[in-house]
Amino acid sequence: MGERVPVGIVGASGYGGIQLVRLLLEHPALELAYLGGSGSVGQSFADLYPHLSHRLQGVTVEAVDPDEIARRCKVVFLSLPNGLACELAPPLLEKGCKVLDLSADYRFEDLQVYQSWYGRERTDQAVSEQAVYGLPELYRERIAGASLVGCPGCYPTASLLGVAPLLKQGLIEPESVIIDAKSGTSGGGRQAKVNLLLAEADNSLGAYGVASHRHTPEIEQVCSNLAGHAVRVQFTPHMIPMVRGILSTIYARLRDPGLVREDLITIYRAFYRSSPWVQVLPSGIYPQTKWAAGTNLCYIGLEVDPRTDRVIVLSAIDNLLKGQAGQAIQCLNIMMGWEETLGLPQLGFYP
Repeated sequence: MGERVPVGIVGASGYGGIQLVRLLLEHPALELAYLGGSGSVGQSFADLYPHLSHRLQGVTVEAVDPDEIARRCKVVFLSLPNGLACELAPPLLEKGCKVLDLSADYRFEDLQVYQSWYGRERTDQAVSEQAVYGLPELYRERIAGASLVGCPGCYPTASLLGVAPLLKQGLIEPESVIIDAKSGTSGGGRQAKVNLLLAEADNSLGAYGVASHRHTPEIEQVCSNLAGHAVRVQFTPHMIPMVRGILSTIYARLRDPGLVREDLITIYRAFYRSSPWVQVLPSGIYPQTKWAAGTNLCYIGLEVDPRTDRVIVLSAIDNLLKGQAGQAIQCLNIMMGWEETLGLPQLGFYP
């Protein structure tokens, strides 16, 4: 494919960062040229992640310097906590880098919504207006021409891929959408937190962020765009005692009670016919998170309950790949004009 494109990661020591490192090392058209961070500056990356020592011997985490990053990289992934990417993205874009942000900073069309949910004032309105929401199955053409992509959250990815055809085709009553989603503990990040301790999380299942989770306005923004008018959804996330994976179960009332499961499968397969990372399952088959683990795939299963006139959609992804790093690479492939499957895993390890 010719000369490899040099890529940098800021925030490389977290779970999202380490997924990016692994994917970039195996990508045939990309070269990992820079690893940056703050709390781990000067540390050997092999000390942070010993299982990569045979591939990254002598590579250290460097201080974050936009001038140095732009000198060495054409593309930069920002895998940082919310509220930091908006400081780095503007100078990097100004210096000619393509930027993919894995935080929430560039996911919102209206910065007032971001400020109210994330509690941070923003002064980069002009830059934010350039950002494209990085869900390729819905915004592929816009991503292809973008220099700044705000990569979706993991819950919104699973949920939006599940509900999008229903809203776009006007098949459901939008106000009836209820999303019940469950995530593995890796979604909470690598920092020490009491609720993520084995003794706390194991053998337990609980909801969090009930009626107040920050991914709610992100989901509503895209649902509103699809429906053509403002949409509110009921979204409740749960943490389940496994490492990786998200299962999003979506309930909605059908406008036409006469629709059956096979009709919806046909509609979904047509909607995602050009989306190699979405697999619409056969009639009566429902997805499991283990199928998607270690891949960039989203598996979707469908059911209709004729007693309640509701459709039930089940969507399973790996929260760290299709829900984070893998999707960011998918977006970059599109931005570079490459096949969006390039360098991404299509088969996990099973069982």
